[in-house]
Amino acid sequence: MAIITISRGSFAGGSVVATHLSEHLGYPILSREDVLREAARDYEVSEKELNKTLSGAPPFWQQVPGKRLAYVKCVTAVILSHVKEGNLVYHGITGHLLLANLAQVLRVRVIADTQFRIRAIMEEENLKEAEAIAHIQRVDKERGRWARLLYGVEWEDPGLYDLIVNLSRVSPESACMAIACMAEQKEFSSTPEKQKDLDDFSLSCQVWAALSRNPATRSAGIEVNADNGVVVISGTVNSVKALQLVPEIVAAVEGVKDLQCEIGVGTDWYW
Repeated sequence: MAIITISRGSFAGGSVVATHLSEHLGYPILSREDVLREAARDYEVSEKELNKTLSGAPPFWQQVPGKRLAYVKCVTAVILSHVKEGNLVYHGITGHLLLANLAQVLRVRVIADTQFRIRAIMEEENLKEAEAIAHIQRVDKERGRWARLLYGVEWEDPGLYDLIVNLSRVSPESACMAIACMAEQKEFSSTPEKQKDLDDFSLSCQVWAALSRNPATRSAGIEVNADNGVVVISGTVNSVKALQLVPEIVAAVEGVKDLQCEIGVGTDWYW
């Protein structure tokens, strides 16, 4: 059993591989587009704004770290809510980064040469060649900026992935078989310890996402950790009202057994 993230360049064929893999393994499948819709619905955020915020880095004067971090936690909480018995195929550019701390995640990157991608986008979007090239370059640039802003990494760095498959050389079916074989290895199997890490991480993201829904409790200065249902929140908020709201909001999150609130009122506020 494994959680498989497939990072895909625009029109590189990753969604096709993900579909084959989901059918072959019987795992639930989730796309980046699905996640954005659910996050917008569940956390009352504009899908357009969410997509814009998570698609690329804005000019430095528009960068709001608290807002971006809140959106990241909302998206991660949605992804983890779809994990069934430790199994999931997620295809989108950020899964390997959002779930970086989980040992059972198999991080796959699907690539294809430029001509492959140009042909794919021209056929699917009915674009001229110049328009297709411009689209690919723009999307790749935005995704690179996003990864650098939030994680300080280059999203094309091969060291971020466990497996890279090139659809210019192998078919989606062959890629699927290679990934499925890799997913069966012991490094990506579920263990009680790995499951606990997943449960703790999922709960911390749910708490963060719940706090992000209230304007008074959105803060880049807050850190949330969970351990067997015990949630520890540290950092600062900007008002006594926010300080009083945190325990109330956290207590309403399913799975929270106890709360250790180690926050104070300060100026470390980014909303």
